[in-house]
Amino acid sequence: MKDIAYKAMQLKERMTSEKGREPTVEEIAQELNIPKESVVLSLEAIVEPVSLYEPVFSDGSDTIYVMDQVGDKNDDNNWLDEIFLKESINNLGDREKKILSLRFIKGQTQMEVANEIGISQAQVSRLEKGALDKIKEQA
Repeated sequence: MKDIAYKAMQLKERMTSEKGREPTVEEIAQELNIPKESVVLSLEAIVEPVSLYEPVFSDGSDTIYVMDQVGDKNDDNNWLDEIFLKESINNLGDREKKILSLRFIKGQTQMEVANEIGISQAQVSRLEKGALDKIKEQA
């Protein structure tokens, strides 16, 4: 892992100077001829952990720590939104659920969904739009 991370870091620096921008993970993976997941995992493996009690800022009297900047985004509104979304999806037909799952959870294109389900891309587009409209109407 460390070897891959070291090579990825060197390659990133070289490609940044050559292209004038940071390379994408895909570009690094392609250049190293390894899966992009391996690049991400190796780079994450060499990151030093930071203590939650690490000071970020201090003006002499008040000190702000890392844990002060890590917030819990789960409030009552998020919880209610999640329940609403689940109920809205449950009200959809099986085909609509499958299309939304393939598109937004598995990340497939409309063409890939069309091939898997056995309908045209245009039908996938219409069904997807209709399902999203139904969810929005229930809002």
